Amino acid sequence: MDTLDITLLGKEYRVGCRPEEREALEAAVRFLEEKFIDLGAKTQASGEKLAVMTALNVAHEYLQFQRSGGFDMPGLKRRIDSMSSRLDEVLAQQEKLF
Repeated sequence: MDTLDITLLGKEYRVGCRPEEREALEAAVRFLEEKFIDLGAKTQASGEKLAVMTALNVAHEYLQFQRSGGFDMPGLKRRIDSMSSRLDEVLAQQEKLF
């Protein structure tokens, strides 16, 4: 496991991170920092209070997403497979023209 140095709310942290998860963790840090900035501008909160308020908002958004059914992964996979099959058919027809 590697380590990654991150900065949130002006404080530096060192976190453990697998190499294959580094980009996703960096994206999560950017996402969270944007949330801090947005909520901080709206509420004038800072420090621990801002961190707790942001965590509550992110958790609330996540739970709303889950309750709404989230992504229909099997349905998305079926649609992608269908589109892929259709593209294969169209490409096969194009190859016959040449």
